[in-house]
Amino acid sequence: GDGEAVVFARSATAGGQRFPVHWGGDSESTVEAMGESLRGGLSLGMSGFGFWSHDIGGFEGTPDAGLFKRWIAFGLLSSHSRLHGSHSYRVPWLFDEEAVDVLRHFTRLKMRLMPYLAGAARQASEDGLPMMRAMLLEFPDDPACTHLERQYMLGDDLLVAPVFSTEPEGEVAYYVPDGVWTHYLTGERIHGGCWVRERHGFDSVPLLVRPGSVVPEGAVDDRPDYDHAEGVTLRVYEFRDGASVTTEISTATFTTARQGAELRVTAANAPATWNVLLIKTDPASIRVEGGTASAHDQGVLIRATAPTITVTPEGTAP
Repeated sequence: GDGEAVVFARSATAGGQRFPVHWGGDSESTVEAMGESLRGGLSLGMSGFGFWSHDIGGFEGTPDAGLFKRWIAFGLLSSHSRLHGSHSYRVPWLFDEEAVDVLRHFTRLKMRLMPYLAGAARQASEDGLPMMRAMLLEFPDDPACTHLERQYMLGDDLLVAPVFSTEPEGEVAYYVPDGVWTHYLTGERIHGGCWVRERHGFDSVPLLVRPGSVVPEGAVDDRPDYDHAEGVTLRVYEFRDGASVTTEISTATFTTARQGAELRVTAANAPATWNVLLIKTDPASIRVEGGTASAHDQGVLIRATAPTITVTPEGTAP
């Protein structure tokens, strides 16, 4: 509407989902309340609300530094993020220097994820699927997902499992559905259909990418309102024969498809610069047409020089 105003509310009735965004109200500054915020939000998402949020660190009371840093990861990997509390300021430098680093780290991550998050937001608006959704909603045929309440899907392709521990190396257990999933931050693979137990520092969180996904990562990490298509990197994960994914970013449309051993990425209304990142791929094992390839710490980065990038195994006939 006029002025692009947003109503940020903590109460609603039938039809309230038309007026985003909502948040969980005055939670306590405790680990238990962090879990309550997630459970309540997942329930809200199952009730037709596409966007929901919470106060990072809780509202009532003042969180200790460990809780504040854990809640930062959860808060920045939410549809909307805010530092807010009662009777105390929630600026990170009032907790410790590491809190400043942790907030900077996850804020930059969210800014880079804006092309992906904008797509998830459009989906919430047009189709009614919440940005942060219960595992049951995304995997209705997996009985292990029926009662999961300590993890969620952020959009179609990212699994988030907040760490409910104030320890510097906090332990977290979460369920991974079938398939080969990939840690977004490290590139480590996990074979799903099982529970996983890990330890994470304050600057890390289980953030897994669904197999067969194309996750667009933006080129800017200091603000959300940039040209999401310019310089975008399409991160391609575990793409199988016959798979095809269309990714819309601003006015550009990218189609990623695999037929046999050939992977092809085609851009329509392409920006001046765009890239493809093939996760867990050896640069020496492939031949690239339409782009230049270089080694990346998670695989191969291909910089487009044509509207279509074609990748085939080295040694195959052109």
